Amino acid sequence: MKKILITGGAGFIGSHVVRRFVNNYPDYQIFNLDALTYAGNLENISDIENAPNYTFIKGDITDAAFIDALFAEHSFDGVLHLAAESHVDRSITDPLAFVKTNIFGTVNLLNAAKNTWKDNKDGKRFYHISTDEVYGSLGAEGFFTETTAYDPNSPYSASKAGSDHFVRAYGETYGLPYVLTNCSNNYGPNHFPEKLIPLFINNIITNKPLPVYGDGKYTRDWLFVEDHARAIDLVFHEGRNHETYNIGGFNEWQNIDLVKLLCQLMDKKLAREAGTSEQLITYVKDRPGHDLRYAIDASKINKELGWKPSVTFEQGLALTIDWYLDNQEWLNHVTSGQYANYYDKQYNQ
Repeated sequence: MKKILITGGAGFIGSHVVRRFVNNYPDYQIFNLDALTYAGNLENISDIENAPNYTFIKGDITDAAFIDALFAEHSFDGVLHLAAESHVDRSITDPLAFVKTNIFGTVNLLNAAKNTWKDNKDGKRFYHISTDEVYGSLGAEGFFTETTAYDPNSPYSASKAGSDHFVRAYGETYGLPYVLTNCSNNYGPNHFPEKLIPLFINNIITNKPLPVYGDGKYTRDWLFVEDHARAIDLVFHEGRNHETYNIGGFNEWQNIDLVKLLCQLMDKKLAREAGTSEQLITYVKDRPGHDLRYAIDASKINKELGWKPSVTFEQGLALTIDWYLDNQEWLNHVTSGQYANYYDKQYNQ
């Protein structure tokens, strides 16, 4: 039975990846390592916590001794590394936290994998999940490809760029078998409500302002989280070693257009008069280092592995809204902080 370590598996993207691997690969033993910081929520994966091929481990990737001991005990065959500090606004106020987790934490995992696999690399794989923000900002035209030069503009993207470079360096220097992906903005169920879409869904429900940075014309490519989990599955199993794959939704939206679409859909879902939610839009001072446009060319993963999005953005956004409206207890637990008590309730008995 293969032993697979997934870091950050109680977070937004990680929870969808963990669930997919636990459910689809009963011959794998899945170990979910998460520090359960503010965005780690075990309620995201409560449906699989008793699965026979699943083990949760509370721990911090920045603790090198702990990581070394974990690898020594379990001799993992593969690592899917999703644990990261990921919120740009938080990186501006506390950049060192991002350096610690995203760079030091990644290097700790790389060292443990290198030392554990040094005598037998066959069938082993270190999969590092990263972001399109490492490429910097685009103008009105063009797309990020796997060969686009790195040009990060925020402490968050700089820390992720650093971790990407370390992964590739360990591949070149030590022969560590790795794959790396850079994805566009994810959205979907279980998203912690500090990011744009879940924040605005929650604010519309509670009739709070919808803060839009600057003129709202910042452009992003959006990727439904379930499509991302499916892409991660494909790359882990079928991607080529020492290769990078960009994963994008094949669609771009200016923030203000996205927000207006969200408002329209929410008004219909909540049976409110058309235009009600748009009145909540409030333009706020722009944040420092705000990249104008991200857009991913995902043709490589499409041509090599046959991956493409399964839903349009409009379909995915409707599914996302439905999930939040159907899971308001989850949303209430997150916004009140009650979700943080789940670990003690389930694991400290």
